[in-house]
Amino acid sequence: MKQRVGRRKNASARARLIPGTGKIVINKKDITVYFDREVDIIRIKQPLEVTGTLGKYDCICTAQGGGKTGQSGALRMAIARVLSGINDDIKTILAKGGFLTRDPRMVERKKYGRMKARRRYQFSKR
Repeated sequence: MKQRVGRRKNASARARLIPGTGKIVINKKDITVYFDREVDIIRIKQPLEVTGTLGKYDCICTAQGGGKTGQSGALRMAIARVLSGINDDIKTILAKGGFLTRDPRMVERKKYGRMKARRRYQFSKR
């Protein structure tokens, strides 16, 4: 099957699905070894659960950049994109679930004269 890219925040992920038993490997590590939080594992498996293809495909993925949460979101999008290429019925299910939409939220840049993006330095009246 084809390889697709997913992105979230500063993370980027590639996913490839192969007919198999449902094993998910990320950066040559098992999903439970790579992601220590259960929320991230659930997020990655969501497109497979919604489409009913959880035990049908082995997923070989690579993830880089960002943090673990961003990587899990990027992997979710990449897996959904690969699944959408399989069948038009699956594509409509994933589109309704919002799995094919990129999350546009990014970190706001720091401005000059400020501590962070919006936080100001402490004001002293006297």
